[in-house]
Amino acid sequence: MPTPDIDVLLARRRCRGRARDRVGITPANLAVLNNGRAKAVRFATLAALCEVLRCQPGDLLRWEGRAAGG
Repeated sequence: MPTPDIDVLLARRRCRGRARDRVGITPANLAVLNNGRAKAVRFATLAALCEVLRCQPGDLLRWEGRAAGG
């Protein structure tokens, strides 16, 4: 399951509100992404976050799956 690191990156960049405004995402939708409740993320949203935060998608999401065979 992907674990979001969006909040961490926003805090490091000190641009939480500004980034949210530039991406065009509501605080509620950003919270859903941050806490891992999102069922899907639009590529346009992911691309906008990456552009605003000057990062790669892998900087925003971390995979924490179960070990093979389990």
